[in-house]
Amino acid sequence: MFEDSTFESAHRIRTRSRGWGLAAFVFNSAILAALIAIPLIYPEALPAHWMSTLITAPPPPPAQTRPVPQQARAEFHGRPEFNGINLTIPQRIPTSIRNFDGPEREPAGGPISLGPSVGIPGCDPFPCGTYKPPTVVHEEPKGPIVISKGVAEGMVLQRIIPRYPPIAVATRTQGTVILQAVITKNGTIDQLQIVSGSPMLQQAALDAVSHWRYRPYLLNGQPVDVETTINVVFTLNQ
Repeated sequence: MFEDSTFESAHRIRTRSRGWGLAAFVFNSAILAALIAIPLIYPEALPAHWMSTLITAPPPPPAQTRPVPQQARAEFHGRPEFNGINLTIPQRIPTSIRNFDGPEREPAGGPISLGPSVGIPGCDPFPCGTYKPPTVVHEEPKGPIVISKGVAEGMVLQRIIPRYPPIAVATRTQGTVILQAVITKNGTIDQLQIVSGSPMLQQAALDAVSHWRYRPYLLNGQPVDVETTINVVFTLNQ
């Protein structure tokens, strides 16, 4: 020992302290690991009062209820802007709506009557009780209104069959005569004119159509004169 402490031994003296220290460290680590692992693998190995302490969770804290804030109800202490008849314009733009807690007051002048004799208060620009709705006046059209041939066909009340001219029968003449006419407010034929057709058949068509009668054509509920075309067809029996 004296040689190791004072002189260099040139590694001639050997010791086993390093191997024993490593073995002791491994042994102690194994014991510590076993102490930690046994309760985890076998929980029943722990004492009962420790198990209840570890398993039982503490109760949750009681929920705190927040008090509901009560809104302060603003009482109305001013003058109402509407008294039943007149509306007072505010001096400035209000920032909130004012509430009136008291009972509603009866408007000045008593209750409002909607009767025809009293009228409505403040019915400007017309005097109360004398207002009449405006009368709508429809201007009559200038000249007859042109309607289609199909509309005129549905208005016929009395139709006279034209007489076939003998010369047309002898010559075997057939065809359609187109006439232009004005149907008056009374439903009679006026201003009857020939548009086209065979000269042999034109007069027979004029004589027959001049006696036709129509239902008056109504515009805005009033009868008016209308202008249309009338087709008269002449056909020989084979």
